[in-house]
Amino acid sequence: MEIIFILLIALALDLAFGEPSNTRHPIAWLGKLISLEMKLAPQTGKVSQLAYGAIMVFVTLGLIILPIYFLLAYLKEINPVIYIVVAGLLLKYSFSLRGLRQAVNAVKRSLARNNLAAARTSLKALVSRDTANLSQSQMISATVESAAENSSDSFVAPIFYFLIFGVPGAIAYRIINTFDAMVGYHGKFEYLGKFAARLDDAVNFLPARITGIIIVLAALMCKKNMSQAWHIMLRDHKRTESPNAGWTMSAIAGALGIQLEKVGHYKLGDNHNPLSLDTINASQQMMITVAIIWSLVFILAEVIYFAAT
Repeated sequence: MEIIFILLIALALDLAFGEPSNTRHPIAWLGKLISLEMKLAPQTGKVSQLAYGAIMVFVTLGLIILPIYFLLAYLKEINPVIYIVVAGLLLKYSFSLRGLRQAVNAVKRSLARNNLAAARTSLKALVSRDTANLSQSQMISATVESAAENSSDSFVAPIFYFLIFGVPGAIAYRIINTFDAMVGYHGKFEYLGKFAARLDDAVNFLPARITGIIIVLAALMCKKNMSQAWHIMLRDHKRTESPNAGWTMSAIAGALGIQLEKVGHYKLGDNHNPLSLDTINASQQMMITVAIIWSLVFILAEVIYFAAT
């Protein structure tokens, strides 16, 4: 049952304090380490870049995960209470609920004041696309898309790996996800980030689909269109370049009766309802519900396991 207490501590820390400043945030430190590793990367050669990219991921995982594993194993032996507290603190850095909500709210506040320039700037914290020329409806779409996708990346996925592999599993997921965000791009260094990108696709395969299903269930609880959420998810999930992102984004598009679009890339859902600030509010309500459902599923799974052993 200690795994439940670890999760509850991590959730309490996240909801109470959110994200620390970059100078005190382990993920920001990880970003600096990756940037340093990138400076040593080969500038040319597909094979050498691919090999270096794979080595870079595995070395970083080893440097971080092994000390965490042995630290927690040691603390568990000497003092279970300290172990649970430290494990909860470490787990908190694998996910972000309050931070995601704050990022969405920043865009929403700027749009409410009709300050499109500020909204475009705030949106950069949520999406990788160029926001400079996005219209209000395109920014609302991007915000809802990000909220849906990050429900998986920022919560369901790390907790999924925590359930299976403990805190080291959740941290390993966050490291892989961070690598993909920083180096998994096209262009001159495409092969340098290709391993990280494919590994990220692999570790998100199950969590993304689980999150899509949870969004369908959340639609029922939030009095949205559950049947359309299911229908649109099955119909449109393959339209995105990512093999995973389409599941969550198409599910929420169906639930809200909206069409989400990344111009020149995809359109998800049917245009039954206009995109507005209420759309963002509805997506936030659903994302909170997704987090609640997944937390309850986690706790129930652990209780059943505890009772059976």
